[in-house]
Amino acid sequence: MTSTAATPLEDSSPQRPQMAHLTAQLDAMRAQGTHFKLRVLEDAQAPVCRYDGREVINLASNNYLGLCNHPRLREAAIAAIAKFGVGSGAVRTIAGTMRLHMELEEKIARFKGVEACVVFQSGFTANAGTVSSILGKDDFILSDELNHASIIDGARLSRAKIKVFRHKDVGHCEELLKEIADQPGHRLVITDGVFSMDGDIGPVKDLCDLADRYGAIMMVDDAHASGVLGRHGRGSVDHFGCTHRVDVQVGTLSKAIGALGGYVCGSRDLIDYLYHRARPFLFSTSHPPSVAASCIAAFDILENEPERIERLWTNTRYFQEQLRQAGFDIGGRSTPRSETPITPIILGDGRKTMEYSRALLEQGVMATGIVFPTVPEGKARIRCIMTSEHTRAQTDQALEILTSTAKRMGLLS
Repeated sequence: MTSTAATPLEDSSPQRPQMAHLTAQLDAMRAQGTHFKLRVLEDAQAPVCRYDGREVINLASNNYLGLCNHPRLREAAIAAIAKFGVGSGAVRTIAGTMRLHMELEEKIARFKGVEACVVFQSGFTANAGTVSSILGKDDFILSDELNHASIIDGARLSRAKIKVFRHKDVGHCEELLKEIADQPGHRLVITDGVFSMDGDIGPVKDLCDLADRYGAIMMVDDAHASGVLGRHGRGSVDHFGCTHRVDVQVGTLSKAIGALGGYVCGSRDLIDYLYHRARPFLFSTSHPPSVAASCIAAFDILENEPERIERLWTNTRYFQEQLRQAGFDIGGRSTPRSETPITPIILGDGRKTMEYSRALLEQGVMATGIVFPTVPEGKARIRCIMTSEHTRAQTDQALEILTSTAKRMGLLS
């Protein structure tokens, strides 16, 4: 019988000189010790799972509430595939808006207590697409210096004038607002609800006060606050009681919700405008029905199982206290102190950080090294995240590996 197996293409394409600058930059990363290879997950995202052939305690996942492999989300996804197929077939504005997409947007809007919601393909596109579409070259954006990259990219794409205020420095933000008080154009004040690298909470209420005082649009990216802060995980905006003072709320479906996507909440006119002008929404195929269905199931769980969030915070407080007692720098000296399950172990040196991350994986802990340009030079860290599903035994074992490995490498006395 003749084999029908595909024959690998012969690798006959050497590096062209036009691309040599990329190789040079990769070589520089290797020399600095900050180059990495992707780690491959071989089973479900869980507190204990297999990466690169090793069973490890997973401290690197954004799966805050353990919903990535929750039975109800699995069942919802399978049922949606059986009924609607695996794809939507088009962008939302042509033929790709399914009833499930509308049900999800309506459910999120009710959950957040706002008029309307639009779902994007990712949290990144939700931020970038919104900022770039609601402002133009005659407008101003006032942005926290540690805001997420998607906010930065959206601000650049908008062509608005960008004013960056010092991290969580409301006074500095007001100084910048005063500087442009007599100039024409709209103003947008924007902050993360929870900052993704340090885990500290943005000053949402105080910035709302400024926005009201100076007539600015108020926007909050609640990606890492969704499912973590506020009543039943409604986010930092709810946490501060500012639901009706924040004009644009951005959230994610890819972290605590356990699936994929991002969303924007606000007035009905805002959402209708984004339907017409947000380029990622206009030019990207909509979510598969299985994703929309699993997200609907996740919001049901948020509303009916508040004990998941309670477990998340119990685990977080214990983990962070044990790290402090062991002598780790988890913020509060030269960097912000975490106020959420995001727990940075600050090491400073990029090479040592990546070496420590690799050593931890070998010992059975998945904890990712974060180096420049994701964080500033000299602020490299291991970023750990607790979930509601880690047991005390798993946490204690991870703490022992973190501590013993750090001492063996001279990172901890």
